[in-house]
Amino acid sequence: MAFTPISFTEEQRIFRDQMRRFADNEVAPIADEIDHDDRFPEEIIPKFGDLGLLQWSVPEEYGGTGGSLTDLCIAREQIARYSLSLSVMVGENGNGMALPLKFAGTKAQHDRWFPLLAKGRTLVAFALTEPGAGSDAAALETRAVRDGGDWLISGNKIFVTCGPVADYVLVMARSNDAPRGKGVSAFIVDTSLPGVTRGPKNRKMGYNGATPNCDFFFDQVRVPADAMVGGDGDGFKIAMQCMDYNRPAMAASALGIAQGALEASIAFAKERRQFGRAIAEFQGLQFMMADMAMQIETVRALLYETTARYDAGQMDGYSTLAAMVKCMASDAAMKVTTDAVQIFGGSGYMKEYPVERMMRDAKVTQIFEGTNQIQRVLIARDLLR
Repeated sequence: MAFTPISFTEEQRIFRDQMRRFADNEVAPIADEIDHDDRFPEEIIPKFGDLGLLQWSVPEEYGGTGGSLTDLCIAREQIARYSLSLSVMVGENGNGMALPLKFAGTKAQHDRWFPLLAKGRTLVAFALTEPGAGSDAAALETRAVRDGGDWLISGNKIFVTCGPVADYVLVMARSNDAPRGKGVSAFIVDTSLPGVTRGPKNRKMGYNGATPNCDFFFDQVRVPADAMVGGDGDGFKIAMQCMDYNRPAMAASALGIAQGALEASIAFAKERRQFGRAIAEFQGLQFMMADMAMQIETVRALLYETTARYDAGQMDGYSTLAAMVKCMASDAAMKVTTDAVQIFGGSGYMKEYPVERMMRDAKVTQIFEGTNQIQRVLIARDLLR
């Protein structure tokens, strides 16, 4: 059982049911295999594109979805019940290019890039993190230096989600001598350009399959002036705007993992028999499942309150709510999946059962889009301001 937020419209209820059926029919059958083999499921990308899931933030006038944050989270939640990596593919172009262009791009950039992204076949990545710049994102050292009318980009990015399959990558680079974030700009880089080198695909604890991860090396990569999104020094602000938008989306993926783990636990507890009866009849496990459900519904209520505020343009306090729900959802996902493994007992530790994968996947949601320690810093800073 999952409660429907009272704020949902009839259209959103229909969309949720559509996404649930899509996840049941298209995602569930391949979720274990793409994790086990760490295989990028190329065959499902056209299906995502045809549903408008890849081109989420591309405006409708350019052929994109132009979808709301609430609907994005609905889609992510339903798909993450089976696969975190495939859920994050929803709106991935929004994370990498469309969203930054929407926040800070020129009309000429919109006319050039949005029609391409709207086709739902182009894959992009977002390159911010560096070996010495993780939580301290403003400390990045990748440089962009003017050369005539162009820019030359040099540096090293790590943990670039979808990097191995990306056609384009949005690179954050230091373009002037202003301190910290004020000197950072954003550049669209074609990954086929001379000087762009991808490292080998990283081996990860979880989050395998649809979101392969690698490092990038840029050696005097020449890009034209119009590759810069926003003005000189606007990159860090753009990155923070994207994170504010993406934190509820990551919360939705974490929520989906937790919901999937609860559903699997209930089904298993009804079937597994010990001491002559189903283990679902034992009060100790009933209490565990009740606690799991309470955590899930608390997250769901906060998540869709947060997205409703964003979609209504009520931005006062939104950033803090986004940090809260990202932190709460990912902590809940870790707790719920850990308890799910316990309910499954020895079977839960085996890769034949989905909760083992769900527990591994849940961990990264506490790290992405800013670690949960950073989220708590942001929340406390707002409280004490």
